[in-house]
Amino acid sequence: MGAGVIKKQSGGRRSRRTRSQPMAEINVTPFVDVMLVLLIIFMVAAPLLTVGVPVELPKTAANPLPGEQEEPLTVTLTAEGAVLIQTTETSLADLVPKLRAIAVERASDRVYLRADGAIPYENVVQIMGALNAGGFSDIGLVTDIGGPNLDGAADGSDG
Repeated sequence: MGAGVIKKQSGGRRSRRTRSQPMAEINVTPFVDVMLVLLIIFMVAAPLLTVGVPVELPKTAANPLPGEQEEPLTVTLTAEGAVLIQTTETSLADLVPKLRAIAVERASDRVYLRADGAIPYENVVQIMGALNAGGFSDIGLVTDIGGPNLDGAADGSDG
């Protein structure tokens, strides 16, 4: 890979017997090439690890919740009214039994609810009730940052 042999000649004349010594330099070019390829692979793969259901989340000024040790369970309610557990679409009739089966396998009772901002509040609350009936009492609502503070302080706008 990077080791070579240097032939050493004695004196100014050639002899039939030449001594070979291992090269003391290491060729790092293949190592750097492999590291660059791995870096590119990870840069491309990292954005694919998030839940990929497109939802227009409402904006709020709330702080994010602290991280967890196991992969978070995410239930998504799309603008069309479809319910997805992670990325698998589920009918409303099958939602509670599937959630109960998932709750048995998980150590945490935390679930994240992602609901499109155009969904009526009644539908969101019904899904929250189904999550509670399925064994998940720690429900986190997922929102985007950048919403109004609602604390009466000026937000920097002139209007």
